[in-house]
Amino acid sequence: MLSTFVLILPDFLLIALGWVLFRSRWLPAGFFPEAEKLVYYVLFPALLFFSVAQNRLDIEQLSTLGLAAWVLATGGVVLVFLARPILRPEAVKYRSIAQCSYRFNTYIALSIAVAFQGQEGLGIMALYVALSVPLVNVIAVYSLAQNGQTKIVTALLRNPLILSTLGGLIWSYTGWSLPAPVHITLDRLGAGALPLGLLCVGASLSIQAIHGAKALLSWVLAVRLLLMPVIALGLNLLLPLAPIEQQMLLLFAAVPTAPASYVLAVRMGGDGPLAALTLSLSTILSAITLPLWMMISY
Repeated sequence: MLSTFVLILPDFLLIALGWVLFRSRWLPAGFFPEAEKLVYYVLFPALLFFSVAQNRLDIEQLSTLGLAAWVLATGGVVLVFLARPILRPEAVKYRSIAQCSYRFNTYIALSIAVAFQGQEGLGIMALYVALSVPLVNVIAVYSLAQNGQTKIVTALLRNPLILSTLGGLIWSYTGWSLPAPVHITLDRLGAGALPLGLLCVGASLSIQAIHGAKALLSWVLAVRLLLMPVIALGLNLLLPLAPIEQQMLLLFAAVPTAPASYVLAVRMGGDGPLAALTLSLSTILSAITLPLWMMISY
Protein backbone atom coordinates (compact mmCIF):
# COMPACT_ATOMS: atom_id res chain seq x y z
CA MET A 1 0.00 0.00 0.00
CA LEU A 2 2.80 2.41 0.87
CA SER A 3 4.59 1.78 -2.45
CA THR A 4 1.39 2.63 -4.35
CA PHE A 5 0.97 5.85 -2.38
CA VAL A 6 4.58 6.80 -3.13
CA LEU A 7 3.91 6.38 -6.86
CA ILE A 8 0.88 8.69 -6.69
CA LEU A 9 2.44 11.35 -4.44
CA PRO A 10 4.64 13.02 -7.14
CA ASP A 11 1.55 13.81 -9.24
CA PHE A 12 -0.08 15.52 -6.28
CA LEU A 13 3.10 17.45 -5.47
CA LEU A 14 3.34 18.72 -9.07
CA ILE A 15 -0.27 19.93 -8.91
CA ALA A 16 0.49 21.69 -5.63
CA LEU A 17 3.61 23.30 -7.11
CA GLY A 18 1.60 24.61 -10.07
CA TRP A 19 -0.89 26.16 -7.65
CA VAL A 20 1.93 27.86 -5.71
CA LEU A 21 3.65 29.15 -8.84
CA PHE A 22 0.43 30.64 -10.19
CA ARG A 23 -0.71 32.20 -6.91
CA SER A 24 2.74 33.65 -6.15
CA ARG A 25 2.80 35.27 -9.63
CA TRP A 26 6.43 34.29 -9.94
CA LEU A 27 5.72 33.51 -13.59
CA PRO A 28 4.00 35.90 -16.03
CA ALA A 29 0.20 35.57 -16.22
CA GLY A 30 0.39 34.39 -19.82
CA PHE A 31 2.79 31.52 -19.12
CA PHE A 32 0.30 28.79 -18.25
CA PRO A 33 -2.08 29.27 -21.23
CA GLU A 34 0.92 29.00 -23.55
CA ALA A 35 2.21 25.99 -21.60
CA GLU A 36 -1.18 24.28 -22.01
CA LYS A 37 -0.94 24.89 -25.76
CA LEU A 38 2.54 23.33 -25.86
CA VAL A 39 1.37 20.29 -23.89
CA TYR A 40 -1.73 19.78 -26.05
CA TYR A 41 -0.15 20.18 -29.48
CA VAL A 42 3.39 18.89 -28.93
CA LEU A 43 4.19 17.07 -25.68
CA PHE A 44 1.12 14.86 -25.19
CA PRO A 45 0.98 13.83 -28.88
CA ALA A 46 4.68 12.88 -28.68
CA LEU A 47 3.98 10.85 -25.54
CA LEU A 48 1.01 9.02 -27.07
CA PHE A 49 2.74 8.24 -30.36
CA PHE A 50 5.88 7.03 -28.61
CA SER A 51 4.02 4.92 -26.04
CA VAL A 52 1.86 3.17 -28.63
CA ALA A 53 4.43 2.86 -31.42
CA GLN A 54 7.04 1.04 -29.33
CA ASN A 55 4.58 -1.63 -28.11
CA ARG A 56 4.24 -4.50 -30.56
CA LEU A 57 0.66 -5.75 -30.76
CA ASP A 58 0.39 -9.49 -30.15
CA ILE A 59 -2.48 -10.64 -32.37
CA GLU A 60 -3.21 -13.66 -30.16
CA GLN A 61 -3.86 -11.40 -27.17
CA LEU A 62 -5.87 -8.76 -29.00
CA SER A 63 -9.18 -10.61 -28.92
CA THR A 64 -9.40 -11.09 -25.14
CA LEU A 65 -7.40 -8.11 -23.89
CA GLY A 66 -8.98 -5.84 -26.48
CA LEU A 67 -12.47 -6.96 -25.55
CA ALA A 68 -11.72 -6.43 -21.85
CA ALA A 69 -10.28 -2.94 -22.41
CA TRP A 70 -13.10 -1.78 -24.69
CA VAL A 71 -15.90 -3.16 -22.51
CA LEU A 72 -14.28 -1.51 -19.47
CA ALA A 73 -14.08 1.89 -21.20
CA THR A 74 -17.59 1.55 -22.61
CA GLY A 75 -18.90 0.70 -19.14
CA GLY A 76 -17.41 3.92 -17.81
CA VAL A 77 -19.01 5.91 -20.62
CA VAL A 78 -22.43 4.38 -19.96
CA LEU A 79 -22.22 4.95 -16.20
CA VAL A 80 -21.23 8.60 -16.53
CA PHE A 81 -23.90 9.16 -19.20
CA LEU A 82 -26.55 8.17 -16.65
CA ALA A 83 -25.69 11.34 -14.74
CA ARG A 84 -27.36 13.42 -17.45
CA PRO A 85 -30.98 12.27 -17.02
CA ILE A 86 -30.60 11.77 -13.26
CA LEU A 87 -28.65 14.87 -12.19
CA ARG A 88 -29.40 17.14 -15.17
CA PRO A 89 -26.03 18.95 -14.94
CA GLU A 90 -25.02 21.98 -16.96
CA ALA A 91 -23.94 20.84 -20.41
CA VAL A 92 -20.50 22.49 -20.31
CA LYS A 93 -19.70 21.10 -16.88
CA TYR A 94 -20.79 17.62 -17.90
CA ARG A 95 -18.81 17.62 -21.13
CA SER A 96 -15.74 18.91 -19.31
CA ILE A 97 -15.46 16.19 -16.67
CA ALA A 98 -17.41 13.21 -18.03
CA GLN A 99 -14.17 12.11 -19.68
CA CYS A 100 -12.52 11.89 -16.25
CA SER A 101 -14.59 8.80 -15.48
CA TYR A 102 -13.27 6.61 -18.32
CA ARG A 103 -9.77 7.99 -19.00
CA PHE A 104 -6.75 6.78 -17.04
CA ASN A 105 -3.33 7.92 -15.87
CA THR A 106 -0.98 5.98 -18.13
CA TYR A 107 2.14 6.82 -16.13
CA ILE A 108 0.74 5.50 -12.86
CA ALA A 109 -0.69 2.38 -14.54
CA LEU A 110 2.63 1.48 -16.16
CA SER A 111 4.67 2.35 -13.08
CA ILE A 112 2.62 0.16 -10.76
CA ALA A 113 2.43 -2.63 -13.35
CA VAL A 114 6.21 -2.96 -13.51
CA ALA A 115 6.50 -2.60 -9.72
CA PHE A 116 4.05 -5.46 -9.11
CA GLN A 117 4.77 -7.84 -12.00
CA GLY A 118 7.98 -6.69 -13.71
CA GLN A 119 8.34 -6.68 -17.48
CA GLU A 120 5.56 -9.22 -17.99
CA GLY A 121 3.08 -6.99 -16.20
CA LEU A 122 4.40 -3.96 -18.06
CA GLY A 123 3.86 -5.66 -21.42
CA ILE A 124 0.27 -6.58 -20.60
CA MET A 125 -0.51 -3.11 -19.26
CA ALA A 126 1.00 -1.57 -22.40
CA LEU A 127 -1.45 -3.58 -24.49
CA TYR A 128 -4.42 -2.41 -22.41
CA VAL A 129 -3.20 1.17 -22.84
CA ALA A 130 -2.57 0.87 -26.59
CA LEU A 131 -5.98 -0.69 -27.21
CA SER A 132 -7.91 1.83 -25.07
CA VAL A 133 -6.29 5.15 -25.95
CA PRO A 134 -7.88 5.53 -29.41
CA LEU A 135 -11.37 4.76 -28.10
CA VAL A 136 -11.31 7.03 -25.04
CA ASN A 137 -9.75 9.90 -26.97
CA VAL A 138 -12.38 9.73 -29.71
CA ILE A 139 -15.21 9.63 -27.15
CA ALA A 140 -13.73 12.51 -25.13
CA VAL A 141 -13.21 14.72 -28.18
CA TYR A 142 -16.69 13.89 -29.49
CA SER A 143 -18.20 14.80 -26.12
CA LEU A 144 -16.38 18.14 -25.95
CA ALA A 145 -17.05 19.12 -29.57
CA GLN A 146 -19.99 21.50 -29.84
CA ASN A 147 -22.44 23.13 -32.25
CA GLY A 148 -23.17 20.69 -35.03
CA GLN A 149 -22.01 17.50 -36.70
CA THR A 150 -19.57 19.27 -39.03
CA LYS A 151 -17.61 20.71 -36.14
CA ILE A 152 -17.61 17.37 -34.36
CA VAL A 153 -16.16 15.58 -37.39
CA THR A 154 -13.60 18.34 -37.87
CA ALA A 155 -12.61 18.18 -34.22
CA LEU A 156 -12.10 14.41 -34.46
CA LEU A 157 -10.07 14.58 -37.66
CA ARG A 158 -7.84 17.40 -36.42
CA ASN A 159 -7.39 16.41 -32.78
CA PRO A 160 -3.66 15.93 -32.09
CA LEU A 161 -4.26 13.28 -29.41
CA ILE A 162 -6.29 11.10 -31.76
CA LEU A 163 -3.96 11.61 -34.71
CA SER A 164 -0.85 10.78 -32.68
CA THR A 165 -2.46 7.65 -31.23
CA LEU A 166 -3.57 6.38 -34.62
CA GLY A 167 -0.13 7.16 -36.02
CA GLY A 168 1.43 5.15 -33.22
CA LEU A 169 -0.86 2.18 -33.91
CA ILE A 170 0.00 2.24 -37.62
CA TRP A 171 3.71 2.41 -36.83
CA SER A 172 3.39 -0.43 -34.32
CA TYR A 173 1.60 -2.58 -36.88
CA THR A 174 4.43 -2.18 -39.40
CA GLY A 175 6.87 -3.72 -36.93
CA TRP A 176 9.50 -1.07 -37.71
CA SER A 177 11.75 0.32 -35.00
CA LEU A 178 11.94 4.05 -34.53
CA PRO A 179 15.24 5.55 -35.73
CA ALA A 180 17.46 6.28 -32.72
CA PRO A 181 17.35 10.11 -33.03
CA VAL A 182 13.54 10.05 -33.40
CA HIS A 183 13.21 7.58 -30.52
CA ILE A 184 15.26 9.79 -28.20
CA THR A 185 13.50 13.00 -29.28
CA LEU A 186 10.01 11.59 -28.75
CA ASP A 187 11.04 10.05 -25.44
CA ARG A 188 12.32 13.40 -24.16
CA LEU A 189 9.27 15.31 -25.41
CA GLY A 190 6.92 12.78 -23.86
CA ALA A 191 8.77 12.91 -20.55
CA GLY A 192 7.89 16.60 -20.28
CA ALA A 193 4.16 16.10 -20.94
CA LEU A 194 3.11 14.86 -17.51
CA PRO A 195 5.02 17.30 -15.25
CA LEU A 196 4.15 20.39 -17.29
CA GLY A 197 0.56 19.24 -17.71
CA LEU A 198 0.17 18.75 -13.95
CA LEU A 199 1.71 22.17 -13.24
CA CYS A 200 -0.97 23.66 -15.51
CA VAL A 201 -3.62 21.71 -13.61
CA GLY A 202 -2.39 23.22 -10.34
CA ALA A 203 -2.40 26.72 -11.81
CA SER A 204 -6.06 26.34 -12.79
CA LEU A 205 -7.12 24.66 -9.54
CA SER A 206 -9.93 26.48 -7.75
CA ILE A 207 -12.27 25.15 -5.10
CA GLN A 208 -14.90 27.61 -6.34
CA ALA A 209 -15.20 25.45 -9.47
CA ILE A 210 -17.25 22.96 -7.45
CA HIS A 211 -20.14 25.45 -7.27
CA GLY A 212 -23.16 23.90 -8.91
CA ALA A 213 -21.32 20.67 -9.69
CA LYS A 214 -20.99 18.80 -6.37
CA ALA A 215 -23.32 15.98 -7.36
CA LEU A 216 -21.80 15.64 -10.83
CA LEU A 217 -18.26 15.68 -9.45
CA SER A 218 -19.14 13.01 -6.87
CA TRP A 219 -20.74 10.88 -9.59
CA VAL A 220 -17.68 11.09 -11.86
CA LEU A 221 -15.27 10.24 -9.03
CA ALA A 222 -17.43 7.30 -7.93
CA VAL A 223 -17.43 5.90 -11.48
CA ARG A 224 -13.68 6.41 -11.91
CA LEU A 225 -12.43 5.08 -8.58
CA LEU A 226 -15.15 2.64 -7.44
CA LEU A 227 -17.38 1.39 -10.25
CA MET A 228 -14.76 0.97 -12.98
CA PRO A 229 -12.81 -1.51 -10.79
CA VAL A 230 -16.08 -3.36 -10.11
CA ILE A 231 -16.58 -3.71 -13.87
CA ALA A 232 -13.03 -5.07 -14.13
CA LEU A 233 -13.77 -7.67 -11.45
CA GLY A 234 -16.83 -8.75 -13.42
CA LEU A 235 -14.82 -9.03 -16.63
CA ASN A 236 -12.21 -11.12 -14.81
CA LEU A 237 -14.96 -13.62 -14.01
CA LEU A 238 -16.42 -13.68 -17.52
CA LEU A 239 -13.38 -13.59 -19.81
CA PRO A 240 -10.63 -16.21 -20.22
CA LEU A 241 -7.87 -14.00 -18.80
CA ALA A 242 -4.72 -15.31 -17.14
CA PRO A 243 -4.23 -14.33 -13.46
CA ILE A 244 -1.65 -11.66 -14.32
CA GLU A 245 -3.95 -10.27 -17.04
CA GLN A 246 -6.77 -10.09 -14.49
CA GLN A 247 -4.57 -8.23 -12.01
CA MET A 248 -3.42 -5.74 -14.64
CA LEU A 249 -7.01 -5.15 -15.79
CA LEU A 250 -8.07 -4.33 -12.22
CA LEU A 251 -5.10 -1.98 -11.84
CA PHE A 252 -5.93 -0.38 -15.19
CA ALA A 253 -9.49 0.23 -14.00
CA ALA A 254 -8.49 1.65 -10.62
CA VAL A 255 -5.89 4.31 -11.49
CA PRO A 256 -6.87 8.02 -11.33
CA THR A 257 -7.92 9.91 -14.44
CA ALA A 258 -5.52 11.20 -17.09
CA PRO A 259 -3.84 14.64 -16.87
CA ALA A 260 -4.75 15.03 -20.55
CA SER A 261 -8.39 15.34 -19.47
CA TYR A 262 -7.73 18.82 -18.13
CA VAL A 263 -5.70 19.96 -21.14
CA LEU A 264 -8.35 18.67 -23.56
CA ALA A 265 -11.16 20.40 -21.65
CA VAL A 266 -9.31 23.74 -21.72
CA ARG A 267 -8.29 23.57 -25.37
CA MET A 268 -11.82 22.65 -26.49
CA GLY A 269 -13.61 25.41 -24.59
CA GLY A 270 -14.67 23.43 -21.52
CA ASP A 271 -14.66 24.27 -17.82
CA GLY A 272 -10.92 24.15 -17.06
CA PRO A 273 -11.09 24.83 -13.30
CA LEU A 274 -13.69 22.09 -12.80
CA ALA A 275 -11.62 19.62 -14.83
CA ALA A 276 -8.54 20.56 -12.79
CA LEU A 277 -10.43 20.02 -9.54
CA THR A 278 -11.76 16.65 -10.72
CA LEU A 279 -8.30 15.51 -11.77
CA SER A 280 -6.77 16.66 -8.49
CA LEU A 281 -9.39 14.94 -6.33
CA SER A 282 -9.13 11.79 -8.44
CA THR A 283 -5.39 11.70 -7.84
CA ILE A 284 -5.66 12.38 -4.10
CA LEU A 285 -8.48 9.88 -3.44
CA SER A 286 -6.80 7.17 -5.52
CA ALA A 287 -4.05 7.13 -2.88
CA ILE A 288 -6.70 5.48 -0.69
CA THR A 289 -8.75 3.45 -3.18
CA LEU A 290 -6.00 2.12 -5.45
CA PRO A 291 -4.03 0.26 -2.74
CA LEU A 292 -7.28 -1.33 -1.55
CA TRP A 293 -8.15 -2.59 -5.03
CA MET A 294 -4.64 -3.93 -5.49
CA MET A 295 -4.95 -5.85 -2.19
CA ILE A 296 -8.08 -7.50 -3.62
CA SER A 297 -6.15 -8.57 -6.72
CA TYR A 298 -3.80 -10.76 -4.67
